[in-house]
Amino acid sequence: MRTFSCPYLEGEVELTDEREKHITETHPDLLPEYLPQIEKTLAEPDEIRKSDRMDAAKMFCRWFDEVRDGKYIVTVVVSDVATEGTRHWIITSYISRRLSNGEVIWNKT
Repeated sequence: MRTFSCPYLEGEVELTDEREKHITETHPDLLPEYLPQIEKTLAEPDEIRKSDRMDAAKMFCRWFDEVRDGKYIVTVVVSDVATEGTRHWIITSYISRRLSNGEVIWNKT
């Protein structure tokens, strides 16, 4: 398991081995090559959107010129509030040409 710092969530975000395998298998254009960009997306997103599919999920989005001649990395994080504290983990991540889904809840500018 890997963890990444996420200032917006004021904590660490987990990337479990199972989720990393899922991303590698379903989005082989992203992992393993662009793992540092996932980390940067969580640390310094351009914008954050509320997921249309899941209430507890947020989509962290960041543009990278070096990703396939200019693309977004979108990393979807679920937050689970429990009695021991809140747990944040990545359910998926992918490369996108544009952003169209989800309500913007935070913007860098």
